[in-house]
Amino acid sequence: MDTAITHYPPRRITDLVNLKKQGKDVTCSPDFEIYPVDFEHRQAHFQAYVFLCRHNGLVDGQAYSFRKCYARGCPNNLCQHVSKAVMIANRHLQRDYHVLRSAGVEVSEKLFTLENMMVEFDQKQEADSSLNTIFDFINMAQDGKDVKVKAVIEEVPAIEHFDYQKNAQTFIICDFDCSIDSKQYNYQRCLSCYSTDKEAEERPQAVLTANARLENLYAEFDKAGIKYEKKLC
Repeated sequence: MDTAITHYPPRRITDLVNLKKQGKDVTCSPDFEIYPVDFEHRQAHFQAYVFLCRHNGLVDGQAYSFRKCYARGCPNNLCQHVSKAVMIANRHLQRDYHVLRSAGVEVSEKLFTLENMMVEFDQKQEADSSLNTIFDFINMAQDGKDVKVKAVIEEVPAIEHFDYQKNAQTFIICDFDCSIDSKQYNYQRCLSCYSTDKEAEERPQAVLTANARLENLYAEFDKAGIKYEKKLC
């Protein structure tokens, strides 16, 4: 984890870990948000479910709150199927829980649950049903696989629907095209987001958060020997 840069108030799991290492009293309680979002990606217009976790807590008695996107799913081939997105979101969430617990931050073990979608996942036996994440590709490289990654970063406008409201939101998304022993895989990750109507105010912080997350991933790539071209927002 990156120990050089710590944002305060915290905006990342890494910030919470670094603050704990500095001797601060850190608590974390996750709250989940799952709602439909209308995306405009290049020439495509589609609706997807976004799996967000709002991490709330205290740092030495001072309240903080930030949200993190764990997956995006839709019932077509423009992103992971919703049923897969549930599983991918929980894998990322469990990894964050492990990182927090290892640093001494107590956190609950809640996971995303969407029973009807889980049933659909159990019934869906697709040939391409592997649930690979970028960390799986890192592990493959550590096991000796020849892994190459091309990153494409885009800012995707969207409309969030929740509590009978519509909010314009822009998501900073990285498309990772991975070549592993000549086989091709694709993985998307949301790095951060900001209110479209408050671009001047919120975008600079969102870009800082996105780049910090990319820097952490690139450090993992370097350790694993993954070939890539470093790109930032």
